[in-house]
Amino acid sequence: MTDDPDGRDEGSREGDKRDDEVRGARRIPGPRAAADDFDLDRFAPPPKAADDFDPDRFTPPPKAVPVTQEHDAGPPASKLPHRVLKALLGAWALTACSAAETDAVEAHLTECAPCADEALRLRDAVGLLHTDRSLDLDPMLRSRVLENCLSRRPAKIPVPEWASPYDAETARLDALLRDIGDSEWHAPVRLKWFEGERGVNRKTTVAGVIGHLMTVDGLVSTALGLDDPLAESVPDAPRRGSGLPMAPTHRTETYWSAARRPPTRTVREPWRDQSHTLIRTVSFAGRGVSDLSVSYGDFALPLQDALLDRAFECWVHAGDIAEAVDYPYEPPSAAHLHRMIDLAARLLPAALAERRRAGLAGPARHLVTAGSPGRSLHLEVEGSGGGNWYIALDSPAALGSPDHTVAQVALDGVEFCQLVAGHVPPVEAAAGQRGDRDAIRDVLFAAASLSRL
Repeated sequence: MTDDPDGRDEGSREGDKRDDEVRGARRIPGPRAAADDFDLDRFAPPPKAADDFDPDRFTPPPKAVPVTQEHDAGPPASKLPHRVLKALLGAWALTACSAAETDAVEAHLTECAPCADEALRLRDAVGLLHTDRSLDLDPMLRSRVLENCLSRRPAKIPVPEWASPYDAETARLDALLRDIGDSEWHAPVRLKWFEGERGVNRKTTVAGVIGHLMTVDGLVSTALGLDDPLAESVPDAPRRGSGLPMAPTHRTETYWSAARRPPTRTVREPWRDQSHTLIRTVSFAGRGVSDLSVSYGDFALPLQDALLDRAFECWVHAGDIAEAVDYPYEPPSAAHLHRMIDLAARLLPAALAERRRAGLAGPARHLVTAGSPGRSLHLEVEGSGGGNWYIALDSPAALGSPDHTVAQVALDGVEFCQLVAGHVPPVEAAAGQRGDRDAIRDVLFAAASLSRL
């Protein structure tokens, strides 16, 4: 055996070579010990000496934060990254940021032009949200949408033109009723009208007003051969022809007094169904139905005028309801308002004659003959739905003529309708007056006398 220069023999070298081959070979690991079997302290790195201190890897302990009642305001304004500040612009425009966030955003806006432009646009958009205008839908929106749809595709059975005001006003009132809450159906409403020489009023609720409209609309239903809602809601009431009160005031008083409990929002559906039934019936009935007589107890109207009268009262009482529940409500369209004013102007001579018989108006001053129709008053209605009418002063059968005008009265269209509804005192109604003062007074009071419960 030859000696190695390092003192090792050849056998030892061969043994080391075999050991290197074994160490380089792949081994199958033994079974893994349980976690509890490990001595974690055995694997911890040895502590470094003071000379081995690495300042780059040193983490100082957190500083003590004093405990206060307020929440942490967040990172300082200067430390917020750009993406966070940009995300806060919307909240900043709505003034929804905290004080620290507001300072951070405003400091950033002085340095970043793109964010400053975006903040300006957001502030302008927020300004649009704080408008003085009402956010409620225009009450005429439904009518305009239906008109546009029907102009593109006409209905097979169109609503008669003379019934369209009633259709529009009941639809507008129904939209108002759909928007109010349950409690608002019991909101107090004061109905006003004019009797003799003075205004009177009656207190009810929103539901009571709808019951009133339903029972008076029943006069039109009865004329068309439909069911009378008064007979259905008041089973003990006498039938027509056997003493059933036909005047609108009597019908309403009967309905209100017979109700065991105050009306609630449940009255909306029968009123709504009744108005739809009336519109369908007159639409299918044909042209001749427009002249059918509708009795109001002490007077009668052709069906087309009766539905116009019901449209007028629907609008007036919808305004009463809207005022009670603080809801915006607009007048009818100009075309419908003009027809309502025309109906009142045509009824004025008869109302004036009725007041004259009751001793509430001055006597006729001229004999009406074929050659002399008598005196006239020029009624000039301005604004939406306005026009010119000549009211016969001496006979309800005479036609007013511009050639025999003794007085002139000028009013706004809505104001004239409020006068006819008994909501405006006659002495305060006319904006402009000229001519015979007695004739003017008689006509204004006659206009107010057209009102009723």
